[in-house]
Amino acid sequence: MSTLDHEQVVIRTGPRSGLPVIVAVHSTALGQAVGGCRLWHYADWRDGLTDALRLSAGMTAKCAMAGLANGGGKTVVAVPAGITLDPGLRRDVLYDVAEAIESTGGRYATGPDVGTTPADMAVIGERTAGVFCKPPHLGGSGDSSPHTATGTLAALRAVCRRIHGTSDLAGRRLAVVGLGRVGERLARLLAAEGAELLVSDIDPGKHALAAELGATWSDPEQAVTAAVDILIPAALGGVLTEQVVPELRCRAVAGPANNQLATPAVADLLHRRDIIWVPDYVVGAGGVIYALTTELHRADDALARVEAIEGTVNDLLHTAERLEVTPAQAALELTRLRLSTARHS
Repeated sequence: MSTLDHEQVVIRTGPRSGLPVIVAVHSTALGQAVGGCRLWHYADWRDGLTDALRLSAGMTAKCAMAGLANGGGKTVVAVPAGITLDPGLRRDVLYDVAEAIESTGGRYATGPDVGTTPADMAVIGERTAGVFCKPPHLGGSGDSSPHTATGTLAALRAVCRRIHGTSDLAGRRLAVVGLGRVGERLARLLAAEGAELLVSDIDPGKHALAAELGATWSDPEQAVTAAVDILIPAALGGVLTEQVVPELRCRAVAGPANNQLATPAVADLLHRRDIIWVPDYVVGAGGVIYALTTELHRADDALARVEAIEGTVNDLLHTAERLEVTPAQAALELTRLRLSTARHS
């Protein structure tokens, strides 16, 4: 790593848990940095650091593209393989996270991510005010996944309009790869829209959901390369690699999974194959838009802002076409413009 494009990175061994706790603050140019708390198993804590750096930068772009007065950050707890978080150790980890957040001096607030829940945010909230998405009975907005799914549906309408000339998803063949909290909710929404669904997950127990929705079941590897209108990555990142792109048989890729591209160059490979890729930080912004609008900014139009993702994606695709660049390049330039304007205002 030759350069560090972050304002602050906190790396410490949790004094209670003994586990590596990482807080990455990428940018506060637009306002307080925000980003989820990821509790995940890593072979090496430095892999967790890589995730934190990438995901926090992605949050800056997500907030900028969504028009939010916030920057990007991320918390990662790198749990070694073989370690099980029993209730006592989990609480110790969350208290360690709270102290790391406090050390940023109010520059960063966290919410749920892979491996954490609104209930975990309540525990973190016992030791720091830098938290959102606590359970509703504690004054928070709760689980953000329904709103992430709603925002993804809005984005898919815009993509469908670009491909087919109409936002109607009925009869369109869509592959949802990953049926976690967001993926399952999104699959249900798409089924209600009348889409023809192919779904997959590493958990074979999700097969029952496919049967319930009348969807075709597939293993994840085959689902990624299935012949569909739109591929929807909704699990962990890195699914789009230089090796996978030549095998794709879709017209577009748009989903809420973070860091879908194995490398930035993959966006150009997709473009050369005439496959539309909408950046994940645009598609998956619904949850953070809803949570921050209701909790941090105290506005009452949160759902309307989530649904406005359709317009954001539509404008992004038009801008990319007009400038003859990829949607990824167009989004990056729009993000840089907003950050630069904020720094010089």
